[in-house]
Amino acid sequence: MRAVLVVNPKATATTAAGRDVLAHALASQVKLEVVETDYRGHAMAAAAKAAVDGVDLVVAHGGDGTVNEVVNGLLAEGVSGAVPKLGIVPGGSANVFARALGLPRHPIEAAHQLLLAITEGRHRTVGLGRVVANGSPGRWFTFSAGVGWDADVVADVDRKRGKRASPSLYTRVAVAEYLRPSQGRQRLTVQLPGQEPVSDLRLVFVSNTDPWTYLGSRAIHLNRGCAFESGLGVFALRSLHLPTVLRHLRQAVSRKSETRGANLLRHDDVEWIRVSSEQPVRVQCDGDLLGERTNVEFVSVPRALTVVV
Repeated sequence: MRAVLVVNPKATATTAAGRDVLAHALASQVKLEVVETDYRGHAMAAAAKAAVDGVDLVVAHGGDGTVNEVVNGLLAEGVSGAVPKLGIVPGGSANVFARALGLPRHPIEAAHQLLLAITEGRHRTVGLGRVVANGSPGRWFTFSAGVGWDADVVADVDRKRGKRASPSLYTRVAVAEYLRPSQGRQRLTVQLPGQEPVSDLRLVFVSNTDPWTYLGSRAIHLNRGCAFESGLGVFALRSLHLPTVLRHLRQAVSRKSETRGANLLRHDDVEWIRVSSEQPVRVQCDGDLLGERTNVEFVSVPRALTVVV
């Protein structure tokens, strides 16, 4: 088996020693090439080359951004049986996709599980989401995307790149964006299959699985009926008044309660979601800022990728 290990040395939980241990362990089972990223998009380029070269497995060692780049590189030519399998050894602060797949948070434990999965031939095929906007070729996402507030948070965190990304940083920025939104309160319209458009929404979150994200050890649930084997979930609010936000925050961090409320638009297992705005609004996927759009579509792609777990 031929494999490529893509390592982001700047990710929160990656170290040179950990990389060397992982590379040595993988090299004992596969013919391995190691790529250490040093610029934005490098992981995507490395994964795309691996797919063209007919590599069997690409292992991403980094955070959600590194995994997203690797996935987009693997699927640069679309979904097919020739796409290499994906392996993940978490190295970031949240590692949402990896944790949603049931992988351990600790890199050493995750590496051990990956090696066992390779030996035993264990894998699963998962559905992904795809963002298409303004005629662009699209961007794949593994766990979540969003329009409005969360994308504004991502933009602000990106501007603070001198600070180490952490749950506390995201929380502080989210509160600041809520109190003083950098782009104001945009009005969004959502169109779902077979339904009339719903207008005057203030934020739209899209999920490809549950949980939507994590804050440290705490899972954040928006669409509990969402899974890798089903369509996308949409969670949208008509109001961002404090009582509404606090109500849904309590529901989201609860281990049991469903998200519900008069100001909530929520659906699970939908094929596509179209969001429009009169003014350009920020869009993010997997915590990566895509820029500003007036029209964007989120599409569910079943059985898009095989992951070694």
